[in-house]
Amino acid sequence: MAAKIKKGDTVIVRTGRDKGKTGEVISVNPTEGRVLVRGVNVARRHQRQTAQDEGGIIAKELPIHVSNVALADPKDGKPTRVGFKTTDDGRKVRIAKRSGDLIDG
Repeated sequence: MAAKIKKGDTVIVRTGRDKGKTGEVISVNPTEGRVLVRGVNVARRHQRQTAQDEGGIIAKELPIHVSNVALADPKDGKPTRVGFKTTDDGRKVRIAKRSGDLIDG
């Protein structure tokens, strides 16, 4: 199964507390079906001081389900679905269903 959302993609949150926010995908966990998006679903956590990290209350992104995000169309930035197309040289590439634009080179 090919991945529809990958690390580095710009996504828009469709539901929940952060509905409408846009951010870059930091990491993808395909087994759990969750993505980590920069600036979205931020929680404040207490962290104990260690030799490497300082303590205190830190803001940290938590994963959200992949069904709650949609890829932003490269042409106009609105939510779009992802399709796949085989190029003339045999590569399988992602395309935006909304505009038909190529998502990754």
